[in-house]
Amino acid sequence: MIKIESATLEEAYTNAAATLECSVTELHVEVVQFPSKGVLGLFKKRAIIVAAKKHPSEINTPKQENSPKQSKEESLQPQQAPAVTPPPTKKTETSVSPFKAKEKTASHAVLGDTIMPQSFVSMQDEDEDTYYEPVYADEQEDEVELHISIEEIAKEVKEDVNALFKTICFDIDEIEVGIYDANTLLMEFKGEDAALLIGKEGYRYKALSYMLFNWINTKYQVGLRLEIAEFLKNQEEAVSKYLESVSEIVAKEGRAQTKILDGVLVQIALKELREMYPEKYVAIRSTRDGLKYIIVNDYHAK
Repeated sequence: MIKIESATLEEAYTNAAATLECSVTELHVEVVQFPSKGVLGLFKKRAIIVAAKKHPSEINTPKQENSPKQSKEESLQPQQAPAVTPPPTKKTETSVSPFKAKEKTASHAVLGDTIMPQSFVSMQDEDEDTYYEPVYADEQEDEVELHISIEEIAKEVKEDVNALFKTICFDIDEIEVGIYDANTLLMEFKGEDAALLIGKEGYRYKALSYMLFNWINTKYQVGLRLEIAEFLKNQEEAVSKYLESVSEIVAKEGRAQTKILDGVLVQIALKELREMYPEKYVAIRSTRDGLKYIIVNDYHAK
């Protein structure tokens, strides 16, 4: 018994007969793989057969050379060559990439009646059994004793950040850096092209916010409030509108939790909820996947 691989079945039969030194009618043949041209040259398959020479007692007719087409038809008869079901081609496969298993249906999410960028809000499925880790985020940061005053920090940061953005291709005004509170700087980007720094769905704003905060917080141990073309102001207004529905739940049940919030939104909501409910326990919680949400509860029911 021999295994033959060729471009076509006809060629495979011919090669098998030549190798075994017999006619194609004297062969026992099993087709292992049928040939396929594939799609655009991809997934192309060659013909593979397993052939053996018949025993003399099985040969009822004189040897004669048949055409490859006749040989193929004879060899595919049930008593001579039971065909093997070909493996499914790529057209019949239904495998789906895990990264496409749950596609977003929209590029924006909705907080209440307000459309928010998807990059800032991750909507949690209502019927999803979400596991919440008993891990608390840093809720109240202690005031850090600074070696230099907040005024000096603001002045130094202003010089450095303007030098950093001096060669940027966007047309922006001089970046203003001031004091927002005792432990927070306010940085404002204004100018004709300032809005371009926000980016589609707020991705650039989010990236700049993280990078500038990490730099300033690591070096000076202070926070940062970044405002670009009133983008942060608009987000605060949207969050305030969404929190109206949360406050209604608190009024009825005495407790509530927000949707999953991302980036700057969770900090905006945390600050506003603490101002709304100074007598209640308001804190950030994290899911097992690291997503953030806020709970409002009584202190005795944490």
